[in-house]
Amino acid sequence: MGAAPKTALIPPTRRAFLRGGLVTSALLATGQWPFPAAWAEPAAPGVLYAGPMQGYVAARSALIWVQTPGAAEVALEYAPENQPGEKKRSASVRTDAAGQFCAHLVMDDLSPGTRYRAVAWVNGKPAANRTLVVRTQPIWQFRSPPPDVTLLTGSCAYLNDPLFDRPGQPYGGGYEIYEPMTQEGADLMVWLGDNLYYREVDCQSPQGMALRYRQQRGFAPLDAFLRSTPQVAIWDDHDYGPNDSDASFEFKNASLDLFKTYWANPTYGVGDVAGVFTKTSIADADIFLLDDRWWRSADATSPGDRGKVMFGPAQMRWLRNALLFSRARFKIVAAGGQFFNDDDAYEGWNQFPEERAAFLGWLQQYRIPGLLFLSGDRHITELIRYPRPAYGGKRDYPLVEFTCSPLNSGPAKGDGNPNRVPGTLVAERNYGVLKFSGEGKERRLELQAKNVGGKLLWSHTLALADLGWG
Repeated sequence: MGAAPKTALIPPTRRAFLRGGLVTSALLATGQWPFPAAWAEPAAPGVLYAGPMQGYVAARSALIWVQTPGAAEVALEYAPENQPGEKKRSASVRTDAAGQFCAHLVMDDLSPGTRYRAVAWVNGKPAANRTLVVRTQPIWQFRSPPPDVTLLTGSCAYLNDPLFDRPGQPYGGGYEIYEPMTQEGADLMVWLGDNLYYREVDCQSPQGMALRYRQQRGFAPLDAFLRSTPQVAIWDDHDYGPNDSDASFEFKNASLDLFKTYWANPTYGVGDVAGVFTKTSIADADIFLLDDRWWRSADATSPGDRGKVMFGPAQMRWLRNALLFSRARFKIVAAGGQFFNDDDAYEGWNQFPEERAAFLGWLQQYRIPGLLFLSGDRHITELIRYPRPAYGGKRDYPLVEFTCSPLNSGPAKGDGNPNRVPGTLVAERNYGVLKFSGEGKERRLELQAKNVGGKLLWSHTLALADLGWG
């Protein structure tokens, strides 16, 4: 009996989409396979291509993302784990080629602080082996201390694709990282950008960009993690457009449409101000997710030019108002690029000194407590402590920034950042953990960096006094 064809090694739901039925051993080794330009065949009953992915999960509802291999009618059936007979069904959504065969399904009329088991239905049949367990946020305000919660974070998820990668040693790896991330049982994952990498040819058309998204979501280790944990995301340059891209990117509208299609954030921009920025909350933390690309001035512009911006005036007005409105003990401000690394070798907010100085001056004027900054991009992980000058006879607490990168891209060595906390430089693939715990004045935030196997590399604990609560 002859050897089985290579396509037999691929799950049937993916095997149907291969060009000509041929797959190279190199593609099999990376878990990446080419797709046709259009999926004309209707999806088979009960078959999903990717997902269900947990998006934004609130106390009384949850957003769930799915992708089918062709046109399909999709819905969710769900019930509390301790009451399996109390089933409800979401509204049905029709997936089609115009929407990348993706759907955002809503689990509605949920009870706070409850575990639900959900199953996706595709063309009238339940999807096998893709059950979700969704945990709604509890009601704790005016009732109890805030719950202990765990957040994960990371950036720079490069998956090798030999057909379109640059020649030489593969740049991506460490895909086993998603197993320990899944096992963390976290309450939320915050993606910090470069969540996929458009290749040069991808950015020549919206169709090429769409193919990259489809390919990434079909990657089994990532797909399993997306099912396990609620996910919110922002972008940086590589999942917005070309390397170091800015507001001039000609396909930015298509890029935003794709981001909205493939992520299930609570919102995208506000009012008539476009972008991916949004806010979400969990326990006693508000998380302000910023867009550092949509409004960005060209990097080549002189840092001293008036009006050079990374976030833009409208987004910064939103952030200032949102910070003043927030009553959260922890206020986490996240962006794709670094905020407070003053080394000039790479992209960062230091290259936009007018905008950054205006914000820092505003922070000192209003003395906002509880701030922590999250960033990615740099292919290293580090903790930054950024000192601030005295203002009004009082010195404000240093600003802390947790940069976390890369998940799957090639690690870098790191620069000579003078504000790096000693012992926190990580020059290997890793992910970040934020643990909120304790009650009253003993409430604290522990920051951790872990390697691809889930091994702790370092931890750093911030007390409330470290963040201006005193």
